[in-house]
Amino acid sequence: MNTYTIDLSLRPTTFDLWHVCLAGTVAALALALIAVLVSTLLAARRCKSKPIVQAPVPAPEIKIVEKIVEVEKIVQAPAPEPVILKEATPDAALQLLSLLQKEARFIDFIKEDMSAYGDADIGAAARIVHSGCAKAINEHFTLAAVSQDQEGSRVTLNKGFDAAAFRLTGHIVGEAPFTGTLVHKGWQVTDLRLPKLTEGHNPKIIAAAEVEL
Repeated sequence: MNTYTIDLSLRPTTFDLWHVCLAGTVAALALALIAVLVSTLLAARRCKSKPIVQAPVPAPEIKIVEKIVEVEKIVQAPAPEPVILKEATPDAALQLLSLLQKEARFIDFIKEDMSAYGDADIGAAARIVHSGCAKAINEHFTLAAVSQDQEGSRVTLNKGFDAAAFRLTGHIVGEAPFTGTLVHKGWQVTDLRLPKLTEGHNPKIIAAAEVEL
């Protein structure tokens, strides 16, 4: 049996193809390692030098809310029509007083001091005044009752009744129709026949002073 002894201290003295391939592989691996290291260093340097850009924070959304304010239009009620006051001429009133004085001595009666007379005397004088006043009124005025119902009966006033012809008394609540008791039937003039005055007549003289000669 043959025995081979290898001396590791010996250095190769020949340079063949196998050694060339081995040396080329080692060199290629070294270059690849160097390239990896260089690329790693460059990438790290780029990361340090590159500024960090923060993503823009979106601005808060502002919602514009239109507030519609409804303005109540105040429409003033039309002003009521002015009440036209018709001035009454005093001539007719003075003429009526003159007629009552002429027929019934009306002014003399109301100007007399009744405290000095008894009831019997006043009653007798009142009868004369009543008779004269009735004559003057019936001769120059035609009178009629406002309501044709009997006094004391129940009547109903519907909506739109003539407030000048019917006067409400008592506890008035709500609106028409109103139902109540007829206390007084009222009076109205249906015809007027006052005498005409002569020119220059002074109607303020109700009764002229009498001088007996």
